[in-house]
Amino acid sequence: MKNRSELREIIIKVIYQIKIYEDAKIKYNITELVKEQLEVENEFVLSSVKGIISHLKDLNIVANKYLQNWTIDRLNKVDQAILLLGIYELKYTDTPSVVAINEAIELSKKYSDEAVTKMINGVLDKIYHDEID
Repeated sequence: MKNRSELREIIIKVIYQIKIYEDAKIKYNITELVKEQLEVENEFVLSSVKGIISHLKDLNIVANKYLQNWTIDRLNKVDQAILLLGIYELKYTDTPSVVAINEAIELSKKYSDEAVTKMINGVLDKIYHDEID
């Protein structure tokens, strides 16, 4: 059984894959994409991926509001997935804000460079203070 941090890593992989498929105009099934990443079904992963996709327009608007001189579509797809997961957890789940932010930062440290990690931290912190707190 994977812990929540490992499950969040799977979420960003699935979101990344969805972004690639959408760019290539390839049809996909969210449940099937999640199954490809996990041996057993996991409601946390499935509901998070479905939640991110269903709220994508609003998540992008929030991200763009707090990205200074930048837009989310200019980030690479992995960084987009990390930021979308962080915003989604802050705005739409019961995950404690400090956990949502820290998990996004840890994923960014693993998959991105230091500048992007700082940017993600700053954006999520601003969202937390302006919209959640």
